[in-house]
This record gives sequence, C-alpha cells and structure tokens, in this order.
Amino acid sequence: MSATDPTATAPRYHVPEGGLPPQSQLVAGRAIFTEAFAVIPRGVLSDIVTSALPFWTGARFWVLARPLSGFAETFSQYIVELSPGGGSDRPETDPQAEAALFVVRGAVTVTLDGASQSLGAGGFAYLPSGAGWTVHASGDGKAVFHWIRKRYIAVPGLDAPAAFFADETRITPAVMPDTNGAWATTRFMDPADMRHDMHVTIVTLQPGAVIPFAETHVMEHGLYVLQGKGVYHLNQTWVEVEAGDFMWLRAFCPQACYAGGPEPFRYLLYKDVNRHAPLP
Repeated sequence: MSATDPTATAPRYHVPEGGLPPQSQLVAGRAIFTEAFAVIPRGVLSDIVTSALPFWTGARFWVLARPLSGFAETFSQYIVELSPGGGSDRPETDPQAEAALFVVRGAVTVTLDGASQSLGAGGFAYLPSGAGWTVHASGDGKAVFHWIRKRYIAVPGLDAPAAFFADETRITPAVMPDTNGAWATTRFMDPADMRHDMHVTIVTLQPGAVIPFAETHVMEHGLYVLQGKGVYHLNQTWVEVEAGDFMWLRAFCPQACYAGGPEPFRYLLYKDVNRHAPLP
C-alpha cells in the first residue's frame, strides 16, 4: 500500500502455530462443511493435520483446499511452513500447474531460470505453468507462505502470462466506488490481462464496512483471513470468522459480509476468471 493512500494500514498476517489443544478443550468448534461452502477455523490447523510432499525438506503443509468433484474443482491452496534452510528444488510435480505464492512470515528465496528473488512478509510471486522454480527459506527463523495452485487453461492465440514478483506494501489498493475508502482491493494481477485465468488479491474492509449484497457468481473462492474479524453470510448462514480462518466457496455460493472492529478485516482471495465454462 502506498504511504499516501488514505486506506493504508500497517499490514498484519496471521500465521498458524500448530501444536495441539489441551485435553480440557471442548470438542465442538466452528468448522463447517456444506454442499456450498466450508469454513476451516484456525483452531483446526494443529500438528496432526499437516501433510508432507515429495522432494521437500524441512517443510510441512496445511492443505486448505483441493479439487473436489461437485464442490470447488479449480484449485488447491496450502499453507507452507519451512524450517530454516528448508525448501525444495522440485516443488511442483505437475507441469500444467501455475502457482501463486504469498509470504506471511520470515523470508524465502525463489529461484526461476537461474535468477533469485527474495520475498519477505507481504511478498508475492506468480509462477506460470512449466516454470522451473525452486524455493527455500532464508534467514534464521521459520518461513511461512500460502501456495495457490491451478492447472493453467491455455487459449489458442493468447500468450501465457510471464512470471512476476510483487510486494503488497508497494501496491496502492483500488477503492471500490461509493464506499468512501471503506472497501478496497489490492490486486496482484492486472484484471484487464486476459492471459491470466486466476486472480489473487487482498481485500480490505475497514471496521463497520459491508459487502452490501449477496454476491452470487460463477467464480470459486478461497478466502484466508489475514487480519481482523467479520461476519460472513454464506448461503443463508451467518458465520463469524477471524484472522487465521479459511473460507472455501463453490461457484454460485451467495456471499456477503460485515467487518468487525477494532482493526481492518483483511483476507487473501483466490478466484478463477477469464475463461469459458468447460462443456461436457
């Protein structure tokens, strides 16, 4: 965000810590899975639900979303925690998968075509399908980042997008019309660039701001709450969410929200865009 933007605030990013809840904790929680949406609250992200993947060292993964037939089918999303020096020289084993990385703690070094790029908290990378990239933690502490994966849908006559790197703090959010700065979106991809078949953004709602209608649309969503709290209206159900919670929405799931206080309500958002619906 630019220093002169009236909606700018110091960015904060929730990071799961793992561990296990005490034996005294009640079993019932806020996790929800329905035919239209799922909510994975931050308390679910314990040590025993992490995954491991081939060709990674010093790494563990919280899998927030994966393609499910009849639900959300276009993407997967992980939170990746790297120990110091951890990482991979072969992170992606699907040559058709594109990637978006967003760093929330520590620092990583991404190497692409022999050139290295350092990303700290707030850093972003788009890595196209077929790119030979590597990623390793840099520095003395742990590094944590979100990894969104999607099979790229090529279009004849349209070039594939190139890799790029960005930093949230250097992007001026686009303020939604008629909201007086209460609702803004930090866009990593150019929405006019038809080469991209997914958008990854950060949505910021100031305390008391509202998405004032139930959006009902073809895009699937992954929403990870980075900061603050809010109340989401999902397919006729009101759900309280806070930093560290993940919402996973299938196409056409009605959605609206109110932002709670006292700090901004911010979430990392995925959606599939710019392509015809596949026909059977």
